[in-house]
Amino acid sequence: MTLATGTDPAGGTDTNANRTVQAYNELRALLLSGHYEPDSRLTESELTARLGVSRGTVRSVLARLAQEGYVTAEAHRSARTRSFSVDEALEILETREVLEAALAASAAQRASEDDLAAMAATCKRMWECQVPGGRDEYWKLNRRFHGQIRAAARHATLSRFVDSLLYPLVMQQYRDADRSHPRTDSVREHEAVLATIATGNPEAAAAAMRHHLSGAPRALQLQLAERGGNPRRAPGR
Repeated sequence: MTLATGTDPAGGTDTNANRTVQAYNELRALLLSGHYEPDSRLTESELTARLGVSRGTVRSVLARLAQEGYVTAEAHRSARTRSFSVDEALEILETREVLEAALAASAAQRASEDDLAAMAATCKRMWECQVPGGRDEYWKLNRRFHGQIRAAARHATLSRFVDSLLYPLVMQQYRDADRSHPRTDSVREHEAVLATIATGNPEAAAAAMRHHLSGAPRALQLQLAERGGNPRRAPGR
């Protein structure tokens, strides 16, 4: 007897599992890209149409995303995208600073020539985005650069901890909507991190990364102060 594609000898099928994984990856990517606003309601009907899967698959995907912290589960078969308090946001950004500094130090010890070339190419593209309207593309490149450092670090445990922080969601929620292009200093800071990694100096790489990422909590506090908020003072600042 000839088995259908994706069917095992016991009569089961891999198709549903594959669709669930694909739907999970697609919805996770939408959440990380900022497609949905913070605290947006996600309904089964909308997601089944968008992802092209069954309601049962959507429920499985939402359950996994809720467990991982990307969404909060609600009654009546719906969920909401995560929304972070100021204290939560600052804690996440500060923790990211510590973890990514350690990743940069590891990259300084383990990066290959190909890793360095890829990071240099990303920095070059960042300069090309220093124009009004270039912010969205810059943010994609920013994520790519930090991902390249993680790949060069070759440290799976640190990478898992960084993933668990969900800091892209924090950045989307608190990003300054009035800024149409990225700050020039950011590109220079990326280049400084790259330079220290290229020289194989883990202490300098960690310090350069801490300096680069320390700007995010300060920018959040300043943004809230300008809008009349009541930001807490970040520890050690």
